[in-house]
Amino acid sequence: MPSTAIQNIHCDPSRRVLSAWFPSGDHYDYEDVEPEIYMAFKAALSKGQFFNGFVRDRFRYRLVGRGRRH
Repeated sequence: MPSTAIQNIHCDPSRRVLSAWFPSGDHYDYEDVEPEIYMAFKAALSKGQFFNGFVRDRFRYRLVGRGRRH
């Protein structure tokens, strides 16, 4: 079942950057994310709950792209 909170995630392990796309189309990069966090994120049944508990407010981030609001 797709997440309603997280559209897609990707990780660049060499840079330790986790990219997250949200349903709004906004794209954020989170810095210094351990590969284990990404693997657990991918495996989580609820991407939104995992994001809120283990990513948001834990890592420095930057807005990469602003999406269209519906």
